[in-house]
Amino acid sequence: MAESMMSKAATMEIPINSNGDSRNLAEDDSLEQDLQQVMVSGPNLNETSIVSGGYGGTTEGIIPTSSIKGPAIHLNTDFPGNRRIPNEGQGSNMHHTSSNSSMTAEEATRGVAVEKFDIVKKWGLNTYKCTKQMISERFGRGSRTVDLELEAQIEVLRETKRKYEIVLNLARALTNHFYSMVQTQHALGDTFADLSQKSPELRDEFGYNAETQKLLCKNGETLLGAINFFVSSINTLVNKTMEDTLMTIKMYENARLEFDAYRADLEELNLGPRDAVTMARIEAAQQQYQIHKDKYERLRNDVTIKLKFLEENKVKVMHKQLLLFHNAISAYFAGNQQQLEQTLKQFNIKLKPPGADKPSWLEEQ
Repeated sequence: MAESMMSKAATMEIPINSNGDSRNLAEDDSLEQDLQQVMVSGPNLNETSIVSGGYGGTTEGIIPTSSIKGPAIHLNTDFPGNRRIPNEGQGSNMHHTSSNSSMTAEEATRGVAVEKFDIVKKWGLNTYKCTKQMISERFGRGSRTVDLELEAQIEVLRETKRKYEIVLNLARALTNHFYSMVQTQHALGDTFADLSQKSPELRDEFGYNAETQKLLCKNGETLLGAINFFVSSINTLVNKTMEDTLMTIKMYENARLEFDAYRADLEELNLGPRDAVTMARIEAAQQQYQIHKDKYERLRNDVTIKLKFLEENKVKVMHKQLLLFHNAISAYFAGNQQQLEQTLKQFNIKLKPPGADKPSWLEEQ
């Protein structure tokens, strides 16, 4: 009997908790699962609680953390599934900081979007008014502001530009053809010189023909320098000076169309009823009308000044270039080499030596 009791006692396992009370294994497993669930799920920071239960009974109590005084409790987060549970003050600060930053970013994004929308709205409204005014003018239903004197000067400028473009194209064609002729004369002179060495019976005849072609080639290169200077000056006058004035004229015409569009809008509002809403719209239309009127008058003055300076510059440039062209052509076909060279000196034209356009051996490295 005593042996059987001792063997039975030797095979029994007695679980011990932290208080020294004995419990069964099911309660230990249940407690371990509860702890793991708390550590994994991460409770709400404002509702964190400690579950306390004695192994000696079936009751358990809920103790709010706000009532516990003492040092802060830190959980080990070295293994997966655990998260550090900050105290209530830290969670509140983090919540307010993230809320403020998100609100600031949202307000900035909303402000940019509203600004872009306003720009697109103004552009669309302006385009609609200008298109309406343009169609009305095309079909003869709307009125347009006309400055007869300025319109006549603009039309003269456009016609002058077209004629000067013709002169520029013909001068370029002359340059290309004359350059081909000079190159042919140069090749012909070299051929005559070579034949003069290889044909003793015609040495003199080939010799003076070679000299004549070389002289013509030299004078031709001098004339080419004068023509190239003429072409360059005309190109600057047509494609830069006149084009700049025409760009200002285009801006002036657009401003005139906008001015007439807002003027017609204001006139239409003035013919309607005079209630509170309409009066507010009339006041806004009056402001827009004044803004576009000032812009139109400013660009009209700019066009008038540019046309005046352009005319003076055109006369000055063309007087010099036409004199150069005449003197150079006359001297070349008269065979007067000295007068041709003097013409280039008179207009400060420097000829490039042969091969000057080719890069040096140092630049090619």
